[in-house]
Amino acid sequence: MLEVLALHAAYGKIEAVKGVDLAVGRGEFVAVLGPNGAGKSSLMKTIAGVLAPSAGSVTLEGRDLAGVATAERIRLGIAIIPEGRQLFADMSVRENLVLGAYSQLGIRLGRGIDAAFARVFALFPRLAERQRQLAGSLSGGEAQMLAIGRALMTTPRLLLCDEPSLGLAPALVREVLATLGRLRDEGMTIVLADQNALASLRMADRGYVLDTGRVVASGTAQALQSDDRLRAAYLGTGVEA
Repeated sequence: MLEVLALHAAYGKIEAVKGVDLAVGRGEFVAVLGPNGAGKSSLMKTIAGVLAPSAGSVTLEGRDLAGVATAERIRLGIAIIPEGRQLFADMSVRENLVLGAYSQLGIRLGRGIDAAFARVFALFPRLAERQRQLAGSLSGGEAQMLAIGRALMTTPRLLLCDEPSLGLAPALVREVLATLGRLRDEGMTIVLADQNALASLRMADRGYVLDTGRVVASGTAQALQSDDRLRAAYLGTGVEA
């Protein structure tokens, strides 16, 4: 479904992604792991079109996304849960969700948004209870639920998750990852970039490990978890799922 070939991306003269190759099949859950500064977020931003590549390619279902703006990538079925959630704090939960649907539905909101709300509220009943509450007043876990729900309002086929466990307690990390696993079980394709390596691998089918912008290891989740040298060098302990 998604193919990344020899991808390079930079912030000015600082190269953050250095020749990354990555492939994700339809319905797969793929984890992108590595220490802080490894290039995980930069890779996700480049796939989403937020950061322009300096070389290489990103292909979605056979279509080269070179020159395709982020808004159009969303319409093609890509959604991203950004690092830090980036919610509109002074708007309500419901208003944040409506904005998530904008790229698909435009200014006129019809029956499609009712189905999107129903899906999100079935997944996160707490958001249904708090839909009139300001996003800035939510707990960390609720805010992450809202960030995921907002992305789901676009009815994506490929969900990019950038550090969704950041700042969450271990129990909430497990809850977020379990939710992503449920979405995968429903057929969604998921790419997860997160520092909680072991918990991520327990949910993922396969994984890639980045260091200083390069892929240093890849394989099945089980194989990566079983590699003692890899665990010691890159995966740490993290949250046990």
